[in-house]
Amino acid sequence: MANIQSHKGVIGILTGGGDVPGLNPAIRAVTIRALREGYKVIGIRRGWGGLIDIVREKDYDNSSNFSILSEELVNRAGRTGGTFLHTSRTNPGKVKKESVPTHLRDKYTEERNDLTKEVLANLDWLGIDYLIPIGGDDTLSYGVRLYEEGAKVIAIPKTMDNDVPGTDYCIGFSTCVTRTIQMTNSLRTSAGSHERFLVLEVFGRYAGYTAMLPTMAGAANRCVIPEHKFNIEHLTELLSYDRRKNPSRYSVVLVSEGAMFEGGEMVFEDQATDAYGHKKLGGIGDAVSEKLKDLSPKFNDGKTVDIINQKLGYLVRGGDPDAIDSIVPMAYGNLALDLLLRRVHGRLVVLKNGRYDDMPIDCVTGSKKLVSVNDHYNTERLRPHYKSFHMKPLFIMTGE
Repeated sequence: MANIQSHKGVIGILTGGGDVPGLNPAIRAVTIRALREGYKVIGIRRGWGGLIDIVREKDYDNSSNFSILSEELVNRAGRTGGTFLHTSRTNPGKVKKESVPTHLRDKYTEERNDLTKEVLANLDWLGIDYLIPIGGDDTLSYGVRLYEEGAKVIAIPKTMDNDVPGTDYCIGFSTCVTRTIQMTNSLRTSAGSHERFLVLEVFGRYAGYTAMLPTMAGAANRCVIPEHKFNIEHLTELLSYDRRKNPSRYSVVLVSEGAMFEGGEMVFEDQATDAYGHKKLGGIGDAVSEKLKDLSPKFNDGKTVDIINQKLGYLVRGGDPDAIDSIVPMAYGNLALDLLLRRVHGRLVVLKNGRYDDMPIDCVTGSKKLVSVNDHYNTERLRPHYKSFHMKPLFIMTGE
C-alpha cells in the first residue's frame, strides 16, 4: 500500500469528461471541508485515466497520476475555470488495446479490456476510503459500476448540457448559458450590419437545454434541438419572417450539435468513437447554414440571404465560472461531505426544485434527461413555449 494515511480516512476526488467552469470550486469545497474534518484528500489526475495508469510500487513516481491536495493549492485554483486535476474521457471498463498502460499490456490483450479490477486494486493501494467523481453521465456511469463492485462512491454532476438524470442542475450549465447569450449578442452587430442570418452551433448531443435557455432569454429568434427533428424549409421561412420584422434585417438561430434534419441523422466529424462509444459531433451548423442560404431566395423575393455561421464550442466552456457555477459547486462539495460524515455512499448530490438533496447514484444510468417537447418546445414555431412558469425551478426545464 502507498504511504498515504490519515486519522479519519482518505478521500479521492477526480474530474472526468469535458472541462467546465465550476470544477475547481467543487474540488476546493470538498478538500477544505474534508481537511477540516480530519481527512486527507487525494486528487486523481486525468479522471479515470489516472486510476488505470498507477503503478503499485512504493518507489515509483506516480505524480502524474495523483497528488495530495492542500488548502493552499485548492484555494489558489478554486476561483478559476477548468480543472487543475486535468480530465479525460477514459472508460476503464472498455480500454482499447493500444491504450492499456504499458505495465499492464502483458495482462490485458483484448481489443477492448475491462480494467476495473486494476482500478479497485489501485484505490485500495492508495488507501482511499471514499471516492468522489465529478462528471457527466458517462463519467458517473462508471462511478455506478464501481459502487456496484463495492467502492464507496458519492457523485457530483457536471456537464454544460445539463443532462445528468436525477438533478435539475449540473455544474457548468449556467456559465455555458451566460457565455452563449453574451457571444450571441456580440455577433448581432455583424449580423445586423450585413443583414444576414446568424447561425450558432452550441453544445447538446442528446438534450437541447443549452439552445433552449438562451433562446428563452431572448438571445435567438429560433432554436433547433435533438429532441425534435426539424424541417429546414420551415426554419428558413421562420427566420426570413423574423429578419423582415427586424429593423436591422437579421435573425438568429441556435443549433444544438445533436440536432437533426427531418428524415436525417446526427452529423459527425468522422466515424471514430471515444471510450464511451460516442462519435465526435460537428457540422450541423455548417449544414444548416448552407441549406438556409440555398433556400432563402424562396422567402426573400428571389434574393439570397448570406449567413454568419459560428460554432461556439470551447468558447462557452472556457474561462472563469459565473456566480451560479461558483455557488452550486461549493454546495455540492459540502453535500458530498455531509453524506460521507454520515457514512452514506452510493448517492448523487442534486438540486431538485430549487433545493439541495441527494439521489441514489444509479439514477444516472436508469433514465435519460431530455427536454420535454410537449411541455417546453413549440414545434411549429421552433422555439420554447412561454407559459406556465408558476412554481417552475430556476432554469424552468427539468427532465421530469
